Amino acid sequence: HTWQVWAMYVVLAVSLSEEQALKQVCPSCDATQSCNCSSMGLDFIPSGLTDKITLLDLARNRIKHIRAHDLQQAVNLRTLLLQSNKISSIDEDSFVSLGKLELLDLSNNRLAHLSPRWFDHLVSLQHLHIHGNCYSDLGESSPFSSLRNLSSLHLGNPRFSTIRQGNFEGITLLDQLWIEGSNLSVYEPGSLKSIKKINHMIISIRRVDLFSAIVRDLLHSAIWLEIREIAFNIAEEMQLLSVLSLSFAKKISFKQVLLTDATVPGIVTILEKVPRLVEVEMKDCRLLGTGRWDLEIQANQSQSLRVLTIEKLSIEEFYLFTDLQAVLDLVSLFTKITVENTKVFLVPCRLSKQLLSLEYLDLSANLLGDQSLEHSACPGGWPLLKTLNLSQNSLSDFKMTAKSLSHLRNLILLDISQNNFGEIPDVCEWPANLKYLNLSRTQIPKLTACIPSTLEVLDISANNLKEFNLHLPFLKELYLAKNQLKALPDAASIPNLVAMSIGRNKLSSFSKEELESFKKMELLDVSANNFICSCEFLSFIQHQAGIGQMLVGWPEGYICDSPLAVRGAQVGAIHLSLMECHQSLVVSLICAVFFLVILVLVAIGYKYHAVWYMRMTWAWLRAKRKPKRAPPKDICYDAFVSYSENDSNWVENVMVQELEQACPPFRLCLHKRDFVPGKWIVDNIIDSIEKSHKTLFVLSEHFVQSEWCKYELDFSHFRLFDENNDAAILILLEPIQSQAIPKRFCKLRKIMNTKTYLEWPREEEQQEMFWENLKVALKS
Repeated sequence: HTWQVWAMYVVLAVSLSEEQALKQVCPSCDATQSCNCSSMGLDFIPSGLTDKITLLDLARNRIKHIRAHDLQQAVNLRTLLLQSNKISSIDEDSFVSLGKLELLDLSNNRLAHLSPRWFDHLVSLQHLHIHGNCYSDLGESSPFSSLRNLSSLHLGNPRFSTIRQGNFEGITLLDQLWIEGSNLSVYEPGSLKSIKKINHMIISIRRVDLFSAIVRDLLHSAIWLEIREIAFNIAEEMQLLSVLSLSFAKKISFKQVLLTDATVPGIVTILEKVPRLVEVEMKDCRLLGTGRWDLEIQANQSQSLRVLTIEKLSIEEFYLFTDLQAVLDLVSLFTKITVENTKVFLVPCRLSKQLLSLEYLDLSANLLGDQSLEHSACPGGWPLLKTLNLSQNSLSDFKMTAKSLSHLRNLILLDISQNNFGEIPDVCEWPANLKYLNLSRTQIPKLTACIPSTLEVLDISANNLKEFNLHLPFLKELYLAKNQLKALPDAASIPNLVAMSIGRNKLSSFSKEELESFKKMELLDVSANNFICSCEFLSFIQHQAGIGQMLVGWPEGYICDSPLAVRGAQVGAIHLSLMECHQSLVVSLICAVFFLVILVLVAIGYKYHAVWYMRMTWAWLRAKRKPKRAPPKDICYDAFVSYSENDSNWVENVMVQELEQACPPFRLCLHKRDFVPGKWIVDNIIDSIEKSHKTLFVLSEHFVQSEWCKYELDFSHFRLFDENNDAAILILLEPIQSQAIPKRFCKLRKIMNTKTYLEWPREEEQQEMFWENLKVALKS
């Protein structure tokens, strides 16, 4: 029994020590079931993982190898993130204990091959990411045959070149399959036929012939087919692409695809023939051409296609693009069209008239102007349109915009935000049934009766409004944030208002009558205004009829701060403390105390030379980062001379002449002559001392009173005297008491008392000996 207890103790102690080691590496593992060890420079998977952990993030480390025992204890792991490491090898039994794992990310590593043994026991795995590695194929058989619950698979890399029959055996249903095959060169027909259904198939490929072979295997399985990074350049390629017309796909997307005038007619013809196609999407594509197609579109109008989305289509010669007459007979059944950020400056009237079924049109972020909008929305065009987005265009005439759209009887929602309208007229003509209007960020300084009275939702935020005095009897939602309003709108003019956002204005208070007048109000956002929080104001809004149901928010950081800091706090639940009822007094007291503390700190700093110590610490830190001694090749001077400007006559006319004209001459560094212009003076001092063999200090009463001499003494104090070397030479130009040196240079005072220095003699017969001694000191 003793041995059993001892063994249990040892096992428990080892387990606890491993857990402690894990917590040191990944502190987040301590508190939750999620372990975030990403970006920590780890070379191995840390030990101490337990069955409590369900998520382990080891992304962006330096892990090269996954060992069999690394994850042995993490039996309840659901998510394992290992992307962006340097993994090149994995033991075949590394994932044996991970039967509950649902997501495994091994992307962007250095795996040169895939082993089916890795995945044998991952019976619960749903998402697998293995793209961005170094493998060139998937092996001779399927590495995924045991993954019966797999839902999404992302594979491929720039070196991926071969897909063989049997590579996807065992997979029958996928929500998403993404193959990155930009350099794919071999595709064995039938390789993807084993998959019976793929909700979203993403193919990134360059060769049209291989794309055609892949599509042939996906004719009845892919519901949404997304094509990436392929170029359709010549008309002959359309023969290979024609197999797409037999696809049962309901949505086809083109992303980062290149099209030309030679291939567009063929692609349109093929898409019109896809029997179940409902939506076509083009994003970040390029079109080389001007729409003058040599071939005619040989297709009848699709009976299923209803949605067209074009975003960021790059047409280099967009200003030469033709009127799209060739597609006029193909668009009458479209119900939703988005053409965003594509430099559209005109929709031909004939095309608008052909859009007989269109209910939703998004032309945002384009180049439509007032005249071109009038032509695009010509009478008879867009007869069933309900939603129109013209935001971020070049509209500037508000009245003309309204008139151009006035014939759209079915238009309900209009977004003309982020245009530059400025002043608006008093009277406008609008669609009769318009209910939603977005005028945010349109530079409107004042509202007039031009705004339609039929509106139920109005967004006029982020303008420069100072008042709101419109009569809108049907309005239910009003957005007025980021304006200059100082009062709430008149509730009598908007009697059915249910929700209002008036945050980030200049409101300071509102009256009992104003609150009572909003009888149907359910939500009121007045955040980030200039309210003064007081007990009286809070009590006032808490006891108004129905006001307890409103949500009134003051975001943190504004004048109303404390319990009101949570945006959307219910007013009835707010209680202010005694101090919060007298915020002005509290703020004044805090400011006074703060000012007093500053004054005391300034006085203490002045008395104890705090500024000097800070400046010296900075200079000292800069000096400490440099080598203690400059290399011999960097020594430029025999001596750096530190002296007061008042002693410059003796230094420049006596000492310099004597030393620089000696045989051999000495090279001296003087601040007047040798400092680098424009460089910080402290850097000049430090560099000059470092590049000099010796440092000469010409001491006098003037020297100890000079600010810059203090700097030179300061640096030498740290740099030279603390190193206990003889690089400093002291010359006493006139008698000076050691007490005259500032007390903070205690070491310098001590050295003057203990170290020999040269004293300038007044008698001429002794000056010769002085120069000889100085030259000997400089040569030592």
